[in-house]
Amino acid sequence: MAPDPELAPPAPPALKPPVAAETLAHRDLLGGEFWRSIPAYAQVTRAEFLDHKWQAKHSITNIAKLLATLEGLVSEGFIADARGGFERAPMSVRVSPYLLSLIDWRNPSEDPLRLQFIPLASRLLPDHPRLDLDSLHERVDMPVPGLTHRYTDKALFLALDTCPVYCRFCTRSYAVGIDTEEVSKFQLKVNVDRWEQTFAYIRSRPELEDIVISGGDAFQLRPEQITLIGESLLSIDHVRRMRYATKGPAVMPQKILTDDAWTDALTRVVEEGRRRHKEVVLHTHFNHPREITEITQAAMDKLFERGITVRNQTVLQRRVNDSIATMGLLVRRLSYVNVHPYYVYMHDLVKGVEDLRTTLQTGLEIEKGIRGATAGFNTPTVVVDAPGGGGKRDAHSFEHYDRTTGVSVYVAPAVHPGAVYFYFDPIDLLPAAGQARWADPIEQARMVEEARAAALAAPH
Repeated sequence: MAPDPELAPPAPPALKPPVAAETLAHRDLLGGEFWRSIPAYAQVTRAEFLDHKWQAKHSITNIAKLLATLEGLVSEGFIADARGGFERAPMSVRVSPYLLSLIDWRNPSEDPLRLQFIPLASRLLPDHPRLDLDSLHERVDMPVPGLTHRYTDKALFLALDTCPVYCRFCTRSYAVGIDTEEVSKFQLKVNVDRWEQTFAYIRSRPELEDIVISGGDAFQLRPEQITLIGESLLSIDHVRRMRYATKGPAVMPQKILTDDAWTDALTRVVEEGRRRHKEVVLHTHFNHPREITEITQAAMDKLFERGITVRNQTVLQRRVNDSIATMGLLVRRLSYVNVHPYYVYMHDLVKGVEDLRTTLQTGLEIEKGIRGATAGFNTPTVVVDAPGGGGKRDAHSFEHYDRTTGVSVYVAPAVHPGAVYFYFDPIDLLPAAGQARWADPIEQARMVEEARAAALAAPH
C-alpha cells in the first residue's frame, strides 16, 4: 500500500536554493491542437491528425504543393526564396503535416525546424572544395549492394531508399529519395533478392555481431518486412545485436500510436530477440527540443511499456542546435521521454548544405558544456564520422586540429590501420587568413599536406 503523502515527514532543509523555472523547461511539451494554426490544417480533427495514414497521405512530396500549403503564412519573397532553394537541392521533397505544423511560420527564416527541411536559395553557400557526394565512402565498403561492412563486427544494412520525410542534410543523399536536378541516385529499392544476398553474406562472416537496419528509413518497411528482416538476422547465431534506424518518431510519431501492425511487428522481433538473449533496439534522430511534443511522449511511452529501448543520434547543425543551451535542453527532454541521447554527429560534408555545418571547435565546446547536466548514460558523445571511410571518431581524439585552416586529422587504427582522415570546418566560419588560403587551389592542397605532416609528427 502506498504511503499517504499527508503523513510523510517534512522535507529536510535544502542545501541548494530552489531551481529557476527554466531549469525544468524540458518537461514543457507542446500539446493541444497546434496544427490548426496552419490554414491548410485548420479543419483537421484530432483523430485525423493522430492517424498515421492521414499523415502519410497528406505528406507533401512536391515543391508546388509545399509552397501552396504555405500561402497566407509567408511572404511571396520567402516562397520565391524556397523555390530557388529546392532547385539547387540534392534531396527531393517530402514533409509531413506534423513536421510542417511544428515550424514557427511567424519567423520561418530563422526557425530551426525549417532550416532542416526547406532550403532558401539566399542562405546557400558554395560546397566545400573537399566535398564528395558519398563523403563517408559507404559504397567502397559494400560487398553486396546496400550492405556496408566497415567495422570488423558491425555492418550497415540499407534495406530501402525512402523515408517519411527527406532531410536537407542527409549524408545518404547519393541514394535516398528520387533523382533531383542536382543528383542522380544510386538505387536501393526494396528487393528481397538483394536482401537474401545480404543475409547470405552476414551468415558467411562469423565476426559480424551487430547489424544496423537503415536506408532510407525503417519506418517505411511494411510490418511483414520488419518481421522478415528481424527473423532472418535473429536466426544467424553470431548476430547478437540489431538496431532498426528511423527518423520516424521525430517527424511522424503517430505511426507508433496508430499503426498497430507495424508497432506489433517491431515488438515481436524485440521479444524474440530477448528470448534468444539478443538485443534489438530502435535508433532514432531528434535534432531540436521543439521536435518533442506530447504526441512524441505518448509514442515513446508505448514503446517503453513494451520494453523497447530507444536511442537517439543528433546531427550538429548551425542555427539549429549549435549552442550549449539548445543541446542541453534537447538532451534533457530526450531523457524525460525515455530516449537515450547516444551520439551527436559533426555534420558530414554533404552537397548543398554548407550553411548548416559548424566548426569542430563548436562541437568540442558543446560536449564540454553539456557534460554533467544529466546522468552520464544520458549524455551523448560528439563524434566525427571521418570522411573517406574512417568511421566514427570521438571528436576530441583528433591527431591535429588547425583552427585557422579548419583542417582536423583523425586516424582509425581499428578500422583502417595506417590511414589518415581529414575533416574540414566550413570556410565561411574560418578566420580571414584561413579563408584566403582556401581561395587558392594550390594552398588547399598545401594545407592538407601540412595537417598530415603535423598529425604524423604528433606524439602518440
